[in-house]
Amino acid sequence: MLLVLAGSILTFTMVQEATEVEPFDRGTIVLEQKVDASPVELRWDTRVEPLVEQKFRNIVRQAYDYSCGSAALTTVLNFYVGRSLTERQVMEGLLHYGESERIVERRAFSMLDMKRLVTALGYPSGGFKAEIEDLMELDHPAIVPIDHAGFKHFVVLRTIRDGRVYLADPAVGNISFTVAQFQEKWDDNVLFIVFPGSDKPLDNLELKEEDLRFVDDQTMTLLAMQQIPAFHESTERRIQNLLERQKNNPDGSVENTRKQLHYRRH
Repeated sequence: MLLVLAGSILTFTMVQEATEVEPFDRGTIVLEQKVDASPVELRWDTRVEPLVEQKFRNIVRQAYDYSCGSAALTTVLNFYVGRSLTERQVMEGLLHYGESERIVERRAFSMLDMKRLVTALGYPSGGFKAEIEDLMELDHPAIVPIDHAGFKHFVVLRTIRDGRVYLADPAVGNISFTVAQFQEKWDDNVLFIVFPGSDKPLDNLELKEEDLRFVDDQTMTLLAMQQIPAFHESTERRIQNLLERQKNNPDGSVENTRKQLHYRRH
Protein backbone atom coordinates (compact mmCIF):
# COMPACT_ATOMS: atom_id res chain seq x y z
CA MET A 1 0.00 0.00 0.00
CA LEU A 2 2.81 2.36 0.93
CA LEU A 3 4.61 1.51 -2.31
CA VAL A 4 1.47 2.29 -4.34
CA LEU A 5 1.01 5.62 -2.50
CA ALA A 6 4.67 6.57 -3.00
CA GLY A 7 4.41 5.70 -6.68
CA SER A 8 1.30 7.83 -7.07
CA ILE A 9 2.97 10.83 -5.40
CA LEU A 10 6.04 10.42 -7.60
CA THR A 11 3.93 10.20 -10.75
CA PHE A 12 1.94 13.30 -9.76
CA THR A 13 5.16 15.25 -9.12
CA MET A 14 6.64 14.25 -12.47
CA VAL A 15 3.49 15.25 -14.36
CA GLN A 16 3.33 18.58 -12.52
CA GLU A 17 6.96 19.36 -13.35
CA ALA A 18 6.47 18.33 -16.97
CA THR A 19 3.47 20.63 -17.46
CA GLU A 20 4.79 23.58 -15.48
CA VAL A 21 5.03 26.68 -17.65
CA GLU A 22 8.42 28.35 -17.51
CA PRO A 23 8.58 32.16 -17.26
CA PHE A 24 8.39 33.84 -20.66
CA ASP A 25 10.64 36.49 -22.10
CA ARG A 26 9.59 40.06 -21.54
CA GLY A 27 7.17 41.17 -24.25
CA THR A 28 5.76 37.67 -24.85
CA ILE A 29 2.00 37.20 -24.58
CA VAL A 30 0.60 33.72 -23.91
CA LEU A 31 -3.00 32.90 -24.83
CA GLU A 32 -4.58 29.71 -23.48
CA GLN A 33 -7.95 28.49 -24.73
CA LYS A 34 -9.90 25.33 -23.79
CA VAL A 35 -11.59 23.48 -26.63
CA ASP A 36 -15.22 22.83 -25.64
CA ALA A 37 -15.24 20.81 -22.42
CA SER A 38 -12.01 19.04 -23.20
CA PRO A 39 -9.25 19.31 -20.59
CA VAL A 40 -6.78 19.82 -23.46
CA GLU A 41 -5.60 23.42 -23.75
CA LEU A 42 -4.28 25.10 -26.87
CA ARG A 43 -1.69 27.81 -26.40
CA TRP A 44 -0.32 30.45 -28.76
CA ASP A 45 2.84 32.34 -27.92
CA THR A 46 3.53 35.65 -29.61
CA ARG A 47 6.00 38.42 -28.88
CA VAL A 48 4.82 42.02 -28.87
CA GLU A 49 7.68 44.26 -29.89
CA PRO A 50 7.82 47.61 -28.05
CA LEU A 51 7.45 50.67 -30.28
CA VAL A 52 10.91 51.96 -29.38
CA GLU A 53 12.42 48.69 -30.67
CA GLN A 54 10.45 49.02 -33.88
CA LYS A 55 11.58 52.59 -34.41
CA PHE A 56 15.24 51.70 -33.82
CA ARG A 57 15.24 48.40 -35.67
CA ASN A 58 18.60 48.04 -37.49
CA ILE A 59 19.80 51.42 -36.22
CA VAL A 60 22.64 52.09 -33.80
CA ARG A 61 21.26 54.64 -31.38
CA GLN A 62 23.69 57.45 -30.66
CA ALA A 63 25.01 57.45 -27.11
CA TYR A 64 25.87 61.16 -26.96
CA ASP A 65 24.35 64.32 -28.36
CA TYR A 66 27.44 64.87 -30.53
CA SER A 67 27.90 61.28 -31.76
CA CYS A 68 25.36 61.13 -34.59
CA GLY A 69 28.21 60.73 -37.10
CA SER A 70 29.75 57.72 -35.37
CA ALA A 71 26.32 56.13 -34.80
CA ALA A 72 25.32 56.65 -38.45
CA LEU A 73 28.60 55.12 -39.64
CA THR A 74 28.24 52.18 -37.22
CA THR A 75 24.71 51.63 -38.55
CA VAL A 76 26.01 51.35 -42.13
CA LEU A 77 28.99 49.18 -41.17
CA ASN A 78 26.87 46.76 -39.12
CA PHE A 79 23.60 46.55 -41.04
CA TYR A 80 24.87 46.99 -44.60
CA VAL A 81 28.53 45.98 -44.79
CA GLY A 82 28.14 43.20 -42.21
CA ARG A 83 30.58 44.17 -39.47
CA SER A 84 29.85 43.79 -35.77
CA LEU A 85 31.08 46.95 -34.12
CA THR A 86 29.96 49.09 -31.22
CA GLU A 87 29.58 52.83 -31.51
CA ARG A 88 32.40 53.23 -28.98
CA GLN A 89 34.77 51.22 -31.19
CA VAL A 90 33.87 53.35 -34.20
CA MET A 91 34.30 56.55 -32.18
CA GLU A 92 37.76 55.43 -31.07
CA GLY A 93 38.61 54.56 -34.68
CA LEU A 94 37.43 57.97 -35.91
CA LEU A 95 39.55 59.69 -33.26
CA HIS A 96 42.56 57.55 -34.14
CA TYR A 97 42.44 57.88 -37.94
CA GLY A 98 40.69 61.24 -38.18
CA GLU A 99 41.77 64.75 -37.32
CA SER A 100 41.53 64.28 -33.57
CA GLU A 101 42.27 67.89 -32.63
CA ARG A 102 39.60 69.25 -34.93
CA ILE A 103 37.15 66.57 -33.79
CA VAL A 104 37.60 67.64 -30.16
CA GLU A 105 37.39 71.32 -31.15
CA ARG A 106 34.12 71.04 -33.08
CA ARG A 107 32.76 68.15 -30.99
CA ALA A 108 31.71 66.31 -34.13
CA PHE A 109 33.02 63.95 -36.80
CA SER A 110 33.34 64.83 -40.48
CA MET A 111 32.97 62.81 -43.66
CA LEU A 112 36.75 62.96 -44.07
CA ASP A 113 37.15 61.32 -40.67
CA MET A 114 34.69 58.63 -41.76
CA LYS A 115 36.57 58.01 -45.02
CA ARG A 116 39.90 57.59 -43.22
CA LEU A 117 38.48 55.01 -40.82
CA VAL A 118 36.58 53.10 -43.51
CA THR A 119 39.73 52.99 -45.66
CA ALA A 120 41.65 51.57 -42.68
CA LEU A 121 38.94 48.89 -42.35
CA GLY A 122 39.52 47.91 -45.97
CA TYR A 123 36.37 49.21 -47.65
CA PRO A 124 36.11 51.61 -50.58
CA SER A 125 34.13 54.76 -49.83
CA GLY A 126 33.64 58.29 -50.99
CA GLY A 127 31.96 61.62 -50.42
CA PHE A 128 29.90 62.98 -53.29
CA LYS A 129 28.01 66.06 -54.33
CA ALA A 130 24.58 65.16 -55.67
CA GLU A 131 21.07 66.25 -56.54
CA ILE A 132 17.81 64.74 -55.35
CA GLU A 133 17.47 62.90 -58.68
CA ASP A 134 20.77 61.14 -57.96
CA LEU A 135 19.46 59.94 -54.59
CA MET A 136 16.37 58.49 -56.26
CA GLU A 137 18.60 56.23 -58.38
CA LEU A 138 20.98 55.34 -55.56
CA ASP A 139 21.30 51.61 -54.83
CA HIS A 140 23.37 51.98 -51.62
CA PRO A 141 22.45 53.44 -48.24
CA ALA A 142 24.23 56.74 -47.73
CA ILE A 143 25.14 58.95 -44.80
CA VAL A 144 23.80 62.46 -45.35
CA PRO A 145 24.06 65.63 -43.27
CA ILE A 146 20.85 67.49 -42.55
CA ASP A 147 20.01 70.73 -40.81
CA HIS A 148 17.02 69.85 -38.66
CA ALA A 149 15.46 71.91 -35.85
CA GLY A 150 18.46 74.23 -35.87
CA PHE A 151 21.05 71.46 -35.50
CA LYS A 152 23.56 69.85 -37.85
CA HIS A 153 22.91 66.14 -37.84
CA PHE A 154 24.01 62.94 -39.65
CA VAL A 155 21.40 60.39 -40.73
CA VAL A 156 21.39 57.35 -43.00
CA LEU A 157 19.41 57.62 -46.21
CA ARG A 158 17.71 54.28 -46.80
CA THR A 159 15.74 55.00 -49.96
CA ILE A 160 13.23 57.29 -51.66
CA ARG A 161 9.85 55.83 -52.52
CA ASP A 162 6.56 57.37 -53.65
CA GLY A 163 7.67 60.90 -52.94
CA ARG A 164 9.03 60.20 -49.47
CA VAL A 165 12.59 60.00 -48.17
CA TYR A 166 13.13 57.25 -45.59
CA LEU A 167 15.92 57.81 -43.08
CA ALA A 168 17.57 55.87 -40.28
CA ASP A 169 18.11 58.58 -37.68
CA PRO A 170 20.50 57.69 -34.81
CA ALA A 171 18.64 60.12 -32.54
CA VAL A 172 14.95 59.35 -33.14
CA GLY A 173 14.89 56.11 -35.14
CA ASN A 174 13.23 55.35 -38.47
CA ILE A 175 11.60 58.47 -39.87
CA SER A 176 10.53 59.86 -43.22
CA PHE A 177 10.03 63.22 -44.88
CA THR A 178 8.49 64.31 -48.13
CA VAL A 179 11.05 64.95 -50.85
CA ALA A 180 10.42 68.69 -50.59
CA GLN A 181 10.95 68.64 -46.82
CA PHE A 182 14.15 66.66 -47.18
CA GLN A 183 15.52 69.01 -49.83
CA GLU A 184 15.09 71.90 -47.41
CA LYS A 185 16.96 70.01 -44.67
CA TRP A 186 19.70 68.40 -46.79
CA ASP A 187 22.90 70.24 -45.92
CA ASP A 188 25.11 71.25 -48.87
CA ASN A 189 23.79 68.39 -51.05
CA VAL A 190 26.57 66.00 -50.05
CA LEU A 191 26.55 62.33 -49.08
CA PHE A 192 28.99 59.64 -47.97
CA ILE A 193 28.81 56.05 -49.23
CA VAL A 194 30.55 52.94 -47.90
CA PHE A 195 30.83 50.27 -50.60
CA PRO A 196 30.82 46.60 -49.50
CA GLY A 197 33.61 45.64 -51.90
CA SER A 198 33.55 42.05 -53.08
CA ASP A 199 31.31 40.85 -50.25
CA LYS A 200 27.55 40.68 -50.68
CA PRO A 201 25.95 43.43 -48.57
CA LEU A 202 23.20 42.80 -46.04
CA ASP A 203 19.65 43.95 -46.75
CA ASN A 204 18.86 45.22 -43.25
CA LEU A 205 18.62 48.84 -44.39
CA GLU A 206 16.35 48.10 -47.33
CA LEU A 207 12.83 49.45 -46.95
CA LYS A 208 10.25 46.91 -45.79
CA GLU A 209 6.49 47.10 -45.57
CA GLU A 210 6.50 47.65 -41.81
CA ASP A 211 8.70 50.72 -42.31
CA LEU A 212 6.04 52.54 -44.31
CA ARG A 213 4.22 53.54 -41.13
CA PHE A 214 7.00 55.79 -39.88
CA VAL A 215 5.46 59.09 -40.89
CA ASP A 216 5.48 61.94 -38.40
CA ASP A 217 2.20 63.49 -37.18
CA GLN A 218 2.91 66.84 -38.77
CA THR A 219 3.36 65.23 -42.17
CA MET A 220 0.18 63.22 -41.69
CA THR A 221 -1.73 66.42 -40.93
CA LEU A 222 -0.22 68.12 -43.98
CA LEU A 223 -1.18 65.17 -46.20
CA ALA A 224 -4.70 65.21 -44.77
CA MET A 225 -5.06 68.90 -45.60
CA GLN A 226 -3.70 68.37 -49.12
CA GLN A 227 -5.69 65.26 -49.95
CA ILE A 228 -8.89 66.11 -48.04
CA PRO A 229 -9.52 69.86 -48.53
CA ALA A 230 -12.73 69.60 -46.52
CA PHE A 231 -10.64 68.76 -43.44
CA HIS A 232 -8.70 72.01 -43.75
CA GLU A 233 -11.79 74.07 -44.60
CA SER A 234 -13.85 72.69 -41.73
CA THR A 235 -11.02 73.39 -39.28
CA GLU A 236 -10.67 76.99 -40.47
CA ARG A 237 -14.44 77.48 -40.40
CA ARG A 238 -14.68 76.15 -36.86
CA ILE A 239 -11.94 78.49 -35.66
CA GLN A 240 -13.55 81.46 -37.40
CA ASN A 241 -16.93 80.70 -35.83
CA LEU A 242 -15.40 80.55 -32.37
CA LEU A 243 -13.64 83.85 -32.90
CA GLU A 244 -16.83 85.52 -34.11
CA ARG A 245 -18.71 84.11 -31.14
CA GLN A 246 -16.07 85.50 -28.82
CA LYS A 247 -16.41 88.96 -30.40
CA ASN A 248 -20.19 88.96 -29.99
CA ASN A 249 -20.04 87.75 -26.40
CA PRO A 250 -18.93 90.53 -24.04
CA ASP A 251 -18.39 88.01 -21.25
CA GLY A 252 -16.24 85.77 -23.44
CA SER A 253 -12.51 85.75 -22.98
CA VAL A 254 -9.60 84.76 -25.14
CA GLU A 255 -8.72 82.08 -22.62
CA ASN A 256 -12.18 80.52 -22.89
CA THR A 257 -11.88 80.55 -26.67
CA ARG A 258 -8.52 78.81 -26.46
CA LYS A 259 -10.01 76.15 -24.20
CA GLN A 260 -12.81 75.56 -26.72
CA LEU A 261 -10.34 75.27 -29.58
CA HIS A 262 -8.21 72.84 -27.59
CA TYR A 263 -11.26 70.75 -26.67
CA ARG A 264 -12.55 70.61 -30.22
CA ARG A 265 -9.18 69.69 -31.68
CA HIS A 266 -8.88 66.70 -29.36
